[in-house]
Amino acid sequence: QDAFVAFHVNKVLVNKYLKPLQIGELAPDQPSIEPTKNEMLVKDFRELRATVERMGLLEPNQLFFFLLLAHILLLDTAAWLILFYFGTSLLPFVFSLLVLTISQVQASWLQHDLGHLSVFRKTKWNHLLHKFVMCHLIGASAKWWTLLHSQHHAKPNCFHKDPDIDMHPFLFTLGKKFSVELGIKKKKYMPYNHQHKYFFITLPPLLFPTYFHYHTFYIAYTKKYWVDLAWMLTFYIRFFYTYGSLLEIKSLLAYYFIFRMLESSWFVWVSQMNHIPMDIDYDKNLDWMSTQLQATCNVEQSLFNDWFTGHLNFQIEHHLFPSMPRHNYCKVAPLVKSLCAKHGIEYQCKPLLTAFADIVHSLKSWGELWLDAYLHK
Repeated sequence: QDAFVAFHVNKVLVNKYLKPLQIGELAPDQPSIEPTKNEMLVKDFRELRATVERMGLLEPNQLFFFLLLAHILLLDTAAWLILFYFGTSLLPFVFSLLVLTISQVQASWLQHDLGHLSVFRKTKWNHLLHKFVMCHLIGASAKWWTLLHSQHHAKPNCFHKDPDIDMHPFLFTLGKKFSVELGIKKKKYMPYNHQHKYFFITLPPLLFPTYFHYHTFYIAYTKKYWVDLAWMLTFYIRFFYTYGSLLEIKSLLAYYFIFRMLESSWFVWVSQMNHIPMDIDYDKNLDWMSTQLQATCNVEQSLFNDWFTGHLNFQIEHHLFPSMPRHNYCKVAPLVKSLCAKHGIEYQCKPLLTAFADIVHSLKSWGELWLDAYLHK
């Protein structure tokens, strides 16, 4: 299956685990593909996948990722040096916060690459550096991220299958269908008709300082990810020792909480711009390409957009080829566009600010749908 191929980089290793399984052939009178899937699209996408492999677009550029890591470490060090050399007055305090936030977000994009096994040819090196970046530089569990993010990629925007939309219905109502359903059932966990307003003060600034903080430790502990927990502790020891030597306890806690809020805001706006405004529904068991295209959209390319979003402005290409190194998205994008045009599939690409605005517009539209159904059905 296309999902299996997309997620497994080392086919030789995987085949060793497949050997004991009893895999047989379908009876001659049975269809080779489910009726909910587009057989011609499946065939064309597999040809595209073969073309991508022949072009070497799944091969990483080691220098590209080395420079990414170098600039992250440089910024991480600079954030502390600013306070060390210029003191802890307001101006250096704020400037240090901004530098550390940039370093943390860029580390988030790099750990994303490592988690998708797209930095090194050998899986074990991806896993090792993933633990260093995610656990030591950021302070979260690498296995926790992989567990949640793999589910997201398998079924993006599918309710009950994509953990990224678990905020429905307790914090927001998402999607036209579900908003109307909630209204008809007279359910009101939050004032959804105002969700486009309270979004600004809830999910973006608070996701990292609250939910992620708790959830990453909870999953790591309950699933016994002891190695991850040990790595994570090194982040907190390093942070509170180095910054604690310069800041008083109140300033230290304020510094930590503020940079987490800034990091969270940056991450949420970027990660949600590609998915929230798209189709949100139950799993329709569509083919791989249709599943990804209905739930993802792109943002226009520029040097700034590429850096600012960690190349997640190419979300469509990333979802179709999750193990592809991000520096090759722009090379495969014309081929994906061509395939979409051939099959009449919409390939959405927007300016960055439009993508941000669409998050708010979508939330407002769904809140109005909920209110209308709640009052009149």
